[in-house]
Amino acid sequence: MTHAKPSVMFVCVHNAGRSQMGAAYAHHLSGGAVEVRSAGSAPAASINPAVREAMLEEGIDISAEVPKVLTAEAVEASDVVITMGCGDTCPYFPGKRYLDWTLADPAGQGVDAVRPIRDDIKARVAELLGELGVEVVDIVPCCSPDERASGCC
Repeated sequence: MTHAKPSVMFVCVHNAGRSQMGAAYAHHLSGGAVEVRSAGSAPAASINPAVREAMLEEGIDISAEVPKVLTAEAVEASDVVITMGCGDTCPYFPGKRYLDWTLADPAGQGVDAVRPIRDDIKARVAELLGELGVEVVDIVPCCSPDERASGCC
């Protein structure tokens, strides 16, 4: 590794769903022990609302995040690059570790369709952190979905 702590970049087309969930989980599950980036090859204007809601159910608020454009510099500065459906638009640098995660696209989906994608990403991120030698920290949701629906958090 080239950094004091491992650096992981999550890339999807719009940086509004999958890559945002991956980055949020990498940050939270690692307790900040991983440098995390996310970007999209054609960024959307905002985060997918169903993705934001699904992550809130996990106790992770990504509402302040904004889709970012993919740059060669960000890829080059990362130790591991996780691609999620961006195909040939993702820059390739020799010597980088690339993982291509085949995941359904949450774009245009409701929260019920996003939950299984979210859970798959969470499991994959936890596995990746283990491979990187990073201890996985439990996330405690701020309250249950029923409590959240009643406005507790």
